[in-house]
Amino acid sequence: MMRVPFVAGNWKMNTTVTEAEELVYDMLDRLDRVEGVEKVLCPPFVALVSINMMLRGSSIKLGAQNMHFETLGAYTGEISPLMLGELCEFVILGHSERRWYFGETDEMINKKVKVALSHGLKPIFCVGERLEENEAGKTREVIDRQVMAALDDVSPTHDLVIAYEPVWAIGTGRAASGEQAAVTIKFIRSILAKLWNRDIAQDLRILYGGSVTSNNIAEFISQPEIDGALVGGASLKAEDFLGIVTQTAEIKYPHLPSPFKGEE
Repeated sequence: MMRVPFVAGNWKMNTTVTEAEELVYDMLDRLDRVEGVEKVLCPPFVALVSINMMLRGSSIKLGAQNMHFETLGAYTGEISPLMLGELCEFVILGHSERRWYFGETDEMINKKVKVALSHGLKPIFCVGERLEENEAGKTREVIDRQVMAALDDVSPTHDLVIAYEPVWAIGTGRAASGEQAAVTIKFIRSILAKLWNRDIAQDLRILYGGSVTSNNIAEFISQPEIDGALVGGASLKAEDFLGIVTQTAEIKYPHLPSPFKGEE
């Protein structure tokens, strides 16, 4: 069975609530009409309530950008899975910016993955190597450590999406090639087969992230191993994000008619 393509937009620390609402308004109708792709928007925490209301009744889903591993307590400024559970379905965990800027460790990410799953949230779990690790030939070593540590003592589940995001490609305009990304994603599947089993390794969706645009998405999504994209900067532009989602649908499902055929 074909894995359903998945495209998520990570808005990071961008957009006021008003700007977030305007961005969704600009693409809501057209994005909703694209079939065959699971579409997820991940705005800042402050916009989750209003965007949740805007997306009701549509095929577009909502995700958060981070989450604490405790359900409640004296953790000033943090967001718990209980808070997110009423608003969204997905949560990004292990993003390189959380690892490098805020000191999140593999062990912390493991706790987050476990608590997210236990509260019905679906992690978009990120892995990726830094430039110096890539140049030193340590990509596989880093990826293996990150995956094995974050999924330690986690039962096999389909409620998980993995995003391979080489740190050297995030926000730099220097994307990996489609072939490079596919080779690493195939390696991630081999880790999952070893950790869990071959069937679930083939079933889980693994995305590419890192300077993805509407101009280069075809290079990635044409690779059978790559199931979609975690999009950063391009997700802040309605036309660019719509282009990424539309191309994903057209490439993965060439037999489906374009929902915008005949439109200028």
